[in-house]
Amino acid sequence: MPALSTIESFIQAVEERPHDQVIQDFYTEDASIQENQKAPRVGKKLLLIYERAALQKADKVESKCIRPFFVEENQVVIRWQFKFYWKNQTVSEMEEVAHQVWEGEKIKVEQFFYDPQQMLPK
Repeated sequence: MPALSTIESFIQAVEERPHDQVIQDFYTEDASIQENQKAPRVGKKLLLIYERAALQKADKVESKCIRPFFVEENQVVIRWQFKFYWKNQTVSEMEEVAHQVWEGEKIKVEQFFYDPQQMLPK
């Protein structure tokens, strides 16, 4: 089970730092991320490649945790709001729920649940 201080540090990192740095610091080497019902991406190296490619499309990403978050043993659920400022001068806003399975003080498995229509630029 992760310490509450570790979860708080993770949330602060997502809100303040580029997401690829967060993956580097808070995920296990064999971590997986799954978006909705798509096949999971497995391995920190692949997670970093995917995240960096996504970040290159944006000028800025704003991230905010909508509290409270929930912890049960090694499982954590966090509700997020994101605002993407794309390089083509459009903006996308989305909310998602992340379900995480932690291994000690690192995330081993994460699945995001969101409506993909939210990513359409406004």
